[in-house]
Amino acid sequence: MPASGNSRRAWGWHPLTDEWAARVVADAGVRPGNLVLDIGAGEGALTAHLLDAGARVIAVELHPGRARRLRERFAGARLTVVEADARSLRLPDRPFRVVASPPYGISSALLRTLLAPRSRLVAADLVLQRAVVRRYAEGRSAARVPGRWTVGAGRSLPRRAFRPPPKVDSAVLVVRRR
Repeated sequence: MPASGNSRRAWGWHPLTDEWAARVVADAGVRPGNLVLDIGAGEGALTAHLLDAGARVIAVELHPGRARRLRERFAGARLTVVEADARSLRLPDRPFRVVASPPYGISSALLRTLLAPRSRLVAADLVLQRAVVRRYAEGRSAARVPGRWTVGAGRSLPRRAFRPPPKVDSAVLVVRRR
């Protein structure tokens, strides 16, 4: 654990602004009743808009303080907070979606988990580094995506879409089951 557990810099945390979180959720086309995982939920930038869309949300957050704040902020909502490392996450055994802005350092491991043969994933909209989105949408990693998935680049997000702004450009990786 970093020396300063509450420091955004120590955790590399760059949450989406409310305006951009709303755009990501709207683009995802979440419907009432959808089961949606928000991986790397932070304090709920995407979670709030997913709940507003009528989704049942599982918010995955490793940081204990942020997980506690999620529970407090959304008490009584259609929300389950899971305090866990996304790399060791057990996925739901029924159809689910993912709308998330996960830590960029786990992008490849997370995608392997989500696209695994037994995954019940239906759709994912993941805010990732733009270079990773390009690699999966059109580059060398595209060939490793199993054929039952379509993968493409969605909305680009400027650095100002985050507080504080990251040092890299971001975009949404759009994954859909064929």
